[in-house]
Amino acid sequence: MDPSSSSAELSGVHPSTKVRHPGDTWKRARAQQEEDDLDMTPMVDVTFLLLIFFMITAAFALQKAIAVPPVEEEEEATAMSMDDLEDDSIVVRVDGDNVYWVICPAWPEEERAVSKQDMRNLVRAARQGVAPSGGAAAAAGSGYAKMLVQASGDATHEFVVAALDAGSGAGVEEIRLVGVEDDF
Repeated sequence: MDPSSSSAELSGVHPSTKVRHPGDTWKRARAQQEEDDLDMTPMVDVTFLLLIFFMITAAFALQKAIAVPPVEEEEEATAMSMDDLEDDSIVVRVDGDNVYWVICPAWPEEERAVSKQDMRNLVRAARQGVAPSGGAAAAAGSGYAKMLVQASGDATHEFVVAALDAGSGAGVEEIRLVGVEDDF
């Protein structure tokens, strides 16, 4: 044997193969595992952005609510006719075509409102006791504090709620809603 021959040749292993130590496989397995792990930082960032987005949009989506007092069990329901409800009340009718009709006892005839803004103006005038054409105010304290909204079954919910909001915005103290199946 040649003294220049290596120990690899003596052991029968080809000289181009490297001898591996048992610790090398552990290091390689650990490096492979680190490469396979996902970086969670971008995912957490996106989650926080979505959370902030939904919190902000939920705050804008809050709607006004109409407080409805609970009915006491001892009280009996009182039956009232439509004429009784309309006495001393501003009446806003929403027909099946979503057209507003407003009248109060001081006005000679029912007024048609072509838009939501016109309906609000008519309700405000009736609340103050003013003629719809902009006439002079009636006697002091003759405004109407009650309102009745008669909605057709075919009327859109948006238009009915707009009529209820108009009464609330005009300072009407008592607002009632009646569903009517037939058109006016």
